[in-house]
Amino acid sequence: MSADSATKKRVEELRDLIRHHDRKYYVEAAPEIGDREYDSLMSELKRLETENPELAASDSPTQRVGGEPLVEFQTVAHRVPMLSLDNTYSREDLLEFHNRLGRLLPDEKLEYVAELKVDGVGISVWYEGGVFARAVTRGDGSKGDDVTANARTIRNLPLRLEDRSGRISSDAVMEVRGEIYMPFESFRKANEEREDEGEPIFANPRNATSGSLKLLDSKICARRGLKLVVYENAHSENIELPDEHWEILRLLSASGLPVSPHNRLCRNFDEVVSAVEEWDAGRRRLDFGVDGMVLKLNSRSLRDAAGFTSKAPRWAIAYKYEPEQAETRIVSIDIQVGKTGALTPVANLEPVQLAGTTVSRATLHNFDEVARKDIREGDTVIVQKAGEIIPQVVQIVASRRPADSKPLGLPISCPVCGGDAVKPEDEVYYRCVNPVCPAQAKQRIRHFASRHAMDIDGLGIALIEQLVDAGLVRDYADLYSLKKDELAALERMGEKSAANLVNGIEASKTRELRRLLFGLGILHVGERAARLLAENFDSMDAIAAADAERLMTVHEIGPKIAESVVRFFANERTKDVLARMKAAGVNMQSEKTQTEANPNFTGKTFVVTGTMKNYSRTDIENLIKTLGGRASGSVSKKTDYVVAGEEAGSKLSKARQLGVRVLSEEEFEKLREGG
Repeated sequence: MSADSATKKRVEELRDLIRHHDRKYYVEAAPEIGDREYDSLMSELKRLETENPELAASDSPTQRVGGEPLVEFQTVAHRVPMLSLDNTYSREDLLEFHNRLGRLLPDEKLEYVAELKVDGVGISVWYEGGVFARAVTRGDGSKGDDVTANARTIRNLPLRLEDRSGRISSDAVMEVRGEIYMPFESFRKANEEREDEGEPIFANPRNATSGSLKLLDSKICARRGLKLVVYENAHSENIELPDEHWEILRLLSASGLPVSPHNRLCRNFDEVVSAVEEWDAGRRRLDFGVDGMVLKLNSRSLRDAAGFTSKAPRWAIAYKYEPEQAETRIVSIDIQVGKTGALTPVANLEPVQLAGTTVSRATLHNFDEVARKDIREGDTVIVQKAGEIIPQVVQIVASRRPADSKPLGLPISCPVCGGDAVKPEDEVYYRCVNPVCPAQAKQRIRHFASRHAMDIDGLGIALIEQLVDAGLVRDYADLYSLKKDELAALERMGEKSAANLVNGIEASKTRELRRLLFGLGILHVGERAARLLAENFDSMDAIAAADAERLMTVHEIGPKIAESVVRFFANERTKDVLARMKAAGVNMQSEKTQTEANPNFTGKTFVVTGTMKNYSRTDIENLIKTLGGRASGSVSKKTDYVVAGEEAGSKLSKARQLGVRVLSEEEFEKLREGG
């Protein structure tokens, strides 16, 4: 019996929907739905295709493992496919998995290794002769993106394995599988940095990890604090490995690879259930996201006997924990104003316990998200913590919506100052465009005084609010006219505290130009962009006078940053603030390195890779800049030289592939001397 037209239509709808979400998750690193919703769509499609085999198609999402690799990275084939695992949320399905293996492997003792399912990005890491050679993302399962340059920045990924067992010979090859993830503290810092640069924050640590691995600048990736956990040996050559997975994990750990200390050897199914139950609560004590447990047969020979389906091993399964959710009511919706004027809707909730804390507020991200979910004041909603950190509204309970509820609507003005709210074409945020908005002033001054900017000790948010509310401070320049007596008169301020703050403000006048630039809070200008501008211009005046074309001659400064800088300095309010800061004695001059005229270096781009005998990486890159060259983190057709030391990896290979001239350390010295 052939499928009816409604079934055919539903199958095509599901395929299109799953392809859309595959792309959002795997390619764009911007997921729109959770794992459970995705798994439900896939399960429905599998069921319809099974019930109607004539609808099967080779391009159906059920016939492949995942998404597509990004075009910006070199595509590399996996030696062994990176298959996904079958998922379950049910203890009954977990028991059926065990019983099914019992039927496939009668009379065999089934032992399992239970491993925490870290919520990150799957990775394949290659070692040749014990030396790190390459890192490749899962991609579509058969091929993925070469992210070696970014993976090299992960501090717990060993660049050379320890050979305590005496097994790793010079011709040994190992391909291990693992998960790259972002600890919660690193996630918070990454989002603070994105807020500083006026960028949308990451929704969760997994999204942040995926975005970090796909950065073209490995220096930025290095700041993200990513970590690796290894869970499998996928392929090996010229190395003898034990049969038991548990023993292989011990060998990998002894080799210096980061293997989870929380893995557990389960001698029977009861011990599997015990491990699953224990970590359902225990995972909240960890500093990284865990969304389930993976159960694997311990014996590799029994794994071979059990085999695979078309997309997953029969000898392993992922048990997914239910995300902890709570039901509550939205009392009201506020609109927060950030230092760059971004207007963010925030739900005020009836307090509810969630994942060990009391939650009374939840971000609604942006107005597009509010409209998509149709979130309204008075709604009963389901909330959960994204990545166990950020409270968010998952969905509304439509049946309990008040009869008189109204959609939130789009902002037309700033809720604090009444200034116009506009939405730039290329952004998701509405912004207040009033340069003297008090709400922006508070956040901008807080940023200006922060440790990585002007580092004004004692100028916390509570004091800033007092200063702005009292009309003593409207912008950064007003800080430099504050008097000890007027500060001492403020609540919770005495003469000593006032004197310390005045001294701290005075000391900030000598900060470097790069820190002042960062402190100004220019949209899209973070610490790195501020440093690049300070290194390439003599003064604040020179930066302010530069047009977008001139700014884009600075390596890594693109049109988005350049246009933002031009717009910032063209503002009359900015000109007034900077003039008053200059009059107060704030340093506006660059400390940029004076270059030694060397025609072999001037205007040339160098990439440094490997370990040098006489230089650290920082030393040689600074020397290149001093001589008039440019130090880059990645090899391209525009690279003039690659300086290669010992243990040079993928950058050296790419240089040879592109025909870029490669210099040894000795040849670099000769070039420096004019040779």
